[in-house]
Amino acid sequence: MLAGLALGAAGFLLQEPRTAKAQETKGPWRVTDVVDGDTLTLEDGREVRLVGLMAPKLSLGRARVATEPLAEESKAALAAMALGQPVSLWFGGAREDRYGRHLAHLHLPSDQWVQGEMLRHGWARVYSFADNRARVAEMLALEAAARAARRGIWRLNAYRVLGVDDLADRAGTYQIVEGKVQAADEVRGRTYLNFGADWRRDFTVSIAAADRRRFAGQAPLALAGKTVRVRGWVGSRNGPEIVVTHPEQIELLES
Repeated sequence: MLAGLALGAAGFLLQEPRTAKAQETKGPWRVTDVVDGDTLTLEDGREVRLVGLMAPKLSLGRARVATEPLAEESKAALAAMALGQPVSLWFGGAREDRYGRHLAHLHLPSDQWVQGEMLRHGWARVYSFADNRARVAEMLALEAAARAARRGIWRLNAYRVLGVDDLADRAGTYQIVEGKVQAADEVRGRTYLNFGADWRRDFTVSIAAADRRRFAGQAPLALAGKTVRVRGWVGSRNGPEIVVTHPEQIELLES
């Protein structure tokens, strides 16, 4: 798989979104419990989801949810760093998810960035949202370095970057996929990046018209013929599909 980023190519850049709230910090509050590798509890009972990360999941007694490989190790890494520590919450976008958890970047008293350390040591993948995109470019670089060094989860085949022909049984899972865009087009206002000759069967990335406004100054159609790395939830619609809602989900790779 290709490893490098070509951030200037084809005018397709990873740009940090500008928001007046992106610099706001609250706290500190002490961490009293660690749920898993990307979720913890503060002394006042509030739960915090480490925004921008997806760590391996624990079952936590949930039916039909299996513990993922290295989930215990990821949780232990977060606990070793943060449990019992006073942390400050830094908000760069939406502040809460649908479960009422705070969505924040965490900093320790030493100003150590918790998300950055989890990614640096390979205990999580980058998982960004259209309404919470601050620091994603930095996180992607840390993830790439850990992957290249095969640290943490990147030692295992279960978390490998997939090729476009490896998605047949991956519907409903979060994946990172690399491949060459064979064709790009707009159909009824929606942008499609096709990774094979048969759009009815092969892997496709789609971008809704309403989401294209986030690609200001960037041109998804210009990715035709380019090799990219794309991340998201794999669906099934005329073959495997990832719906992209913001530009940080697509990385342009060096050829």
